Amino acid sequence: MLVIRYQRVGRRNDASFRIIATEHTSGPKSGKNVELLGSYNPKTKATILKKDRIEHWISMGAQVSDSVHNLLIKEGVIEGKKINVLPKKSPIVKEVEETEEAPAEEVADDAAPADDEAPVEEKKEEEAPKEEVAEEKKEEEKVEEAPAEEEKKEESAE
Repeated sequence: MLVIRYQRVGRRNDASFRIIATEHTSGPKSGKNVELLGSYNPKTKATILKKDRIEHWISMGAQVSDSVHNLLIKEGVIEGKKINVLPKKSPIVKEVEETEEAPAEEVADDAAPADDEAPVEEKKEEEAPKEEVAEEKKEEEKVEEAPAEEEKKEESAE
């Protein structure tokens, strides 16, 4: 299966990309590409595409990587919606706005916000003893270390 994807070229901290058609099993840096289809420089936003060849490979069944798909849509080579290429941990900005608006409306509808605040205070009280325990352990370690240092001083004096 053929894939149209980026091949990184350029110096360190100055990336530029070739857009290539290659076999999906070969790595992008292997140099075993079928055809060079264009280039893209993200710093200058310079894009050179062979539109007719890209359309040819897509019609032959080549799959397009998500990032290249978004670039082709931006340049008008293909039509469709852009694909979210962010990691799944980073939601799309529009989804975040919608999810933030919904809980705000629900809280406004509830008439008893005091019930929601009570568990929060309890959680703070539960966390406080953990911090105190950690401080006590540190103090105990300091007390244990101090006599050892005094013994070393006495031994060196003798």
